Amino acid sequence: MDYGILTEQAKEILEAEPWYAAAMSNLSALLMTSMDRLNWAGFYLVRDNRLVVGPFQGKPACIHIPVGKGVCGTAVLRDETQLVPDVHLFPGHIACDGESESEIVIPIHHDGKIAAVLDMDSPVKNRFSAEDADGLTALVRLMEEKILW
Repeated sequence: MDYGILTEQAKEILEAEPWYAAAMSNLSALLMTSMDRLNWAGFYLVRDNRLVVGPFQGKPACIHIPVGKGVCGTAVLRDETQLVPDVHLFPGHIACDGESESEIVIPIHHDGKIAAVLDMDSPVKNRFSAEDADGLTALVRLMEEKILW
């Protein structure tokens, strides 16, 4: 995966329309079509101290996730990327899609607080690498800089 190209494409999307709903919609489509072996790519937004599903690509998702629960909720609670090679070994994993085998979740900040997370699932164990985490974190940092809430 060439994350330099992906980040440039994301920058163009964010410059064309930085409003979070439109930007996240197109970014989830960009991720889903640019990366292989994914079954879900999208965002959860922090609202009333829980996560609420936002723009995404994939099968219908869990609508609400409590902070601290599952991979997404743990990413918010700890304010750190969760790179999970086998979701079935993750304590408290929430199986929105039974076909998911691995997952990566990266917190997105606004005004010093977590406003959302980028969540990506794969039907393949060990799909996400440290390189993926670095490349997707660069994309998230770009979002933090450009997105309008």
